[in-house]
Amino acid sequence: MISKDERVRAAIADQAGEWFVTNDDAPLDAHQSAALVAWLKESPVHVEEFLAVSVIARDLREACADPEYSAESVLASARADDDTPALPLWPRAVKASRNAGMRRWLTAPVAMAAAVGVLSLGLLLLWNLRPIAHVSAPVETTVLHFETRHGELLTRRLADNSVLRLDTDTAVTVQYSKTARTVTLTSGQADFEVAHETGRPFRVFAGPAEVIAVGTKFDVRLEHDSTLVTVVEGRVAVGAAPPSENRGLNPGEMHPAQFVQLAANQQLRLIAGEWPPTLGAVDADRTTAWLHRQIAFDHVPLEQVAAEINRYAPKPFVIVTPTLRSLQISGVFATDDTEAFTAFLRSLEGVQVDVTATRVRVSQN
Repeated sequence: MISKDERVRAAIADQAGEWFVTNDDAPLDAHQSAALVAWLKESPVHVEEFLAVSVIARDLREACADPEYSAESVLASARADDDTPALPLWPRAVKASRNAGMRRWLTAPVAMAAAVGVLSLGLLLLWNLRPIAHVSAPVETTVLHFETRHGELLTRRLADNSVLRLDTDTAVTVQYSKTARTVTLTSGQADFEVAHETGRPFRVFAGPAEVIAVGTKFDVRLEHDSTLVTVVEGRVAVGAAPPSENRGLNPGEMHPAQFVQLAANQQLRLIAGEWPPTLGAVDADRTTAWLHRQIAFDHVPLEQVAAEINRYAPKPFVIVTPTLRSLQISGVFATDDTEAFTAFLRSLEGVQVDVTATRVRVSQN
């Protein structure tokens, strides 16, 4: 009588054979690969049986090279033995493999002796056996998405203790795995305070730029056709971003891009399709004043100031008189207090400000 343990083992062997055949017929898709990995993780016995099936397949391929054990010969033998019951192959063949200590069978005849005369063996030999494809467990990757609305700021501490701060109208996607930390900035502006980790670089993709940092603090702003990178502390490397399909690779792999090193209080503007980028010195604290809900200007045209204020203002400032657009403005303004900026404009000689239901009109009186 077959014991319960033997029946369980035989059922697992059958499952292993089914997985082997499924994989052998065609490459497994993502869903099937995940299911196979889950099945293998359920028990060490599953792994043992799957390996045993692989050993059998390998030795049967060698046996097929011997004319005595060709598929035609085995089928002829099976047809001659009409009274021989066609028993399941996998449990008995796998048992033979286990009893041999999972070592390689020494000769093709020994392999065939385990199931000679069995019809199911003949059917097995008719399969177009190929080396089994390596099945890799999927790399565990954590993907997070953060975004801010108009006028909103957001701060998030990431799993590695890095700190991510988003400015108004900003969207980022964060991907963390055991070997990489990747952030993709799709709109707006973000500040990064990166926790140092040896062997797991922190990479930011923003428009045409790729930024690589290790233990540093920097700011990235995505504009129409360019990316602005400002270093507050430490150093970063900035290069042209590789194609999106290569962004999961380690730095330097598959895309031998040039990189420019930036130190604290340096800023780089990278325009799509242009190299080298423009590099200059800046006051990083002034550039990142938005972190404190402020914007600082030093002799900047009013047109540019209004555009920056409009990134936060509930109503856009519209400069109606063209000559006012070049008016030089200096000062520090709160991003969440547009009324104060309106009052400032009204204090300027010759400037008139009219607030309507939909906008703020700035003209010359």
